[in-house]
Amino acid sequence: MPNFVRDVLARRPADTLAAVAEDADGVRRDWTFGELLASSAAVAGALRERGVDRGTVVLTLVGNRIEYVLTVLACLRIGAVALPCSEQLRPKDLELRLRRASVRAVVCDKRNRAVLDAAMPDCPVLTVPDDALLGAGLEPGYAELGPLDPAFVLFTSGTSGEPKLVAHGQRYVWGQDLQAANWMAARPGELVWSTAAPGWSKSARNSFLAPWLCGSAALVQDRRFDPAERLRTIRRHEVGVLCMAPTEYRLIAAAGPVRDVASLRRLVTAGEALGTAVVEAWQRDTGLVIADGYGQTETGHLAGVRPGEVAPPGSMGRPLPGVCVEIVDGELCVDHTTVPTFFLGYDGRPGPSAGQLWHTGDLVRQDAEGWLYFESRADDVILSSGYRIGPAEVEATLQRHPAVREVAVIGLPDDTRGEVVTALVVLRDGHAASAALVAELQEHAKRETAPYKYPREVRFVDTLPKTHSGKISRSALRAGIRTAGTR
Repeated sequence: MPNFVRDVLARRPADTLAAVAEDADGVRRDWTFGELLASSAAVAGALRERGVDRGTVVLTLVGNRIEYVLTVLACLRIGAVALPCSEQLRPKDLELRLRRASVRAVVCDKRNRAVLDAAMPDCPVLTVPDDALLGAGLEPGYAELGPLDPAFVLFTSGTSGEPKLVAHGQRYVWGQDLQAANWMAARPGELVWSTAAPGWSKSARNSFLAPWLCGSAALVQDRRFDPAERLRTIRRHEVGVLCMAPTEYRLIAAAGPVRDVASLRRLVTAGEALGTAVVEAWQRDTGLVIADGYGQTETGHLAGVRPGEVAPPGSMGRPLPGVCVEIVDGELCVDHTTVPTFFLGYDGRPGPSAGQLWHTGDLVRQDAEGWLYFESRADDVILSSGYRIGPAEVEATLQRHPAVREVAVIGLPDDTRGEVVTALVVLRDGHAASAALVAELQEHAKRETAPYKYPREVRFVDTLPKTHSGKISRSALRAGIRTAGTR
């Protein structure tokens, strides 16, 4: 039975470049496949010594640094399950993940240790950077793994309640070969840079798994987004394939012409609607067309613009080879048996059975040539800067503020971020609308939940529209936002 680390990495020439790691200070270190194998084996041994075994979960709270890569490889080696988390999570977010995933061990960047400790993990914690962790020690063998043995657990926001735990099997790892060949399309010897931070499903599949399946090397950079620095990094490391969120492409284009990036050969993106203006700007400046794509946390990559194709403006591509889709009442539905990266189920429960279509919740149209065009979400999930944000969690957070009587959260269109999180607040008696209260509510949200979820807009209203059953009607809010009584 297969093992990704043994059957992909260990078969590469040991002295071949596998990854380029650049830390927050700009220090570069090149890693060969041989070095990755040795160091990830050491991490696997350290995890084993702390009780991690096949099928148990390892949570990572690490930025885009080599220890994140090594921990995922260690898990894949011994059959443990990786739970990559965003560094923007707050203690209550982490406590939920620790509890729901029954985490056996944590690998944490020292800069995140205080937040993790506040979540009170009841398991061993390995803090990085720690050179001793990468040294010689117990070197476990390779687990023999089947396609349904768990490999990753990821969390996704829904429209109500707590985030859902999405379990992916080993087939998710091997199945990346489909999008690697037909969408990312890197070439042997090229350097691929997927800028998604751990915690995004795109990071779990595109930061290094897909590049290695293409025979390429991966760039891992531990730095905050800055348009000018992004371009300098591309030049400095001669990046060949670039995978960024649409928002990042937009912000770079808005900062000025994209110049002197001759090493770039292919540009890809996914996560939210891209828009034609940014495509035109990058094509004008670089001669390259951004290849859009589409996927979900549950499904992995489903559609994209393939090499050599010229997509119609606004299209997110066509279904990848072998993936069967249907449009049912405007919603994109998928025959999940044709998706090699389809998830195993939510929270330990099995996913849909054969014969059941998977409903994506996205309203999409398809033209006669098979091109897909994203139109909107069928539910209330907000897509902002590539993040999927459930409004109920933000509402629950704001509801705990003493000034708030009622609140509804929706996404409003935004040229840069796709959508912005917008809170419509009914105040309690004794509280008055003000700019200072807006700032106070925003800071409250940032403290209580991941900062990317905070409402960038806060509007004070007299009432919130309700359905006949007494629920807040978000569709009515969106439809009447221009005429809602604000003060």
